[in-house]
Amino acid sequence: MSETSKIISCRNCGTQIPAKTFADNLKVCPHCGHHHYMSAYERLDLIIDADSFEEYDANLYSIDSLEFPEYPQKLERDVAKTGLRSEMLSGIAEIGGSRAAIAIGDVGFIGGTCGSVIGEKVTRCIERALENRLPLVIVSVSGGMRMQEGTLALMQMAKTAAACAEYAKAGIFYISVVTDPTFGGATASYTSLGDVIIAEPGARIGFAGPLAVASLREELPENFQKAESLLEHGFIDAIVHRADMRQRLIDLIDFAS
Repeated sequence: MSETSKIISCRNCGTQIPAKTFADNLKVCPHCGHHHYMSAYERLDLIIDADSFEEYDANLYSIDSLEFPEYPQKLERDVAKTGLRSEMLSGIAEIGGSRAAIAIGDVGFIGGTCGSVIGEKVTRCIERALENRLPLVIVSVSGGMRMQEGTLALMQMAKTAAACAEYAKAGIFYISVVTDPTFGGATASYTSLGDVIIAEPGARIGFAGPLAVASLREELPENFQKAESLLEHGFIDAIVHRADMRQRLIDLIDFAS
């Protein structure tokens, strides 16, 4: 089947969407508005000025320190699938002509879960922004902390939160962009520490996932752990459609500078 004849089924409403229409619409369903998963490279192209990205720390990668069953095979699989050596892409780029440090997670790499590498890359990205007094943009997506790395993964919450605290002391500007899904330790650390926190429509955001919470109570509130509910309760500052995200980042960076 050719690329032009492929059909995409919306994960939310089931609408059948021609692949070209789906791509042209930035992987947003034209019927219900559901924002489907994007790779780190696709989000990078969406946000930054063309040909302005300088990648850092590309060679950092996870190791199987706990000898967890099948973990090395899963890492090799997702390196091949995503073109990344870890679950995050990071570097410096221009956004609307302004230089910014940027880090973007990829849900296609072990479900976007946070291991020791993501903690190191986020921390280095924050330190680079601090050293060069650059605004910081982190696009989060996470299935939680990575069980295959145990305590090493959990330690990254404190590590990234400490880096965020040092950055905040310097009075520079951190924009946290939250995408679907963002759960676990990412939410409990760097994702929630932005000066401005923006989410895509319908993004699921929380600490424990909905299945875990549902096991403790009989009924979940409407829009539980959805961006719309979190905006209503003051956890995030804005919901921005994917097509408008680049311009919103430009406006915020211009305002802060």
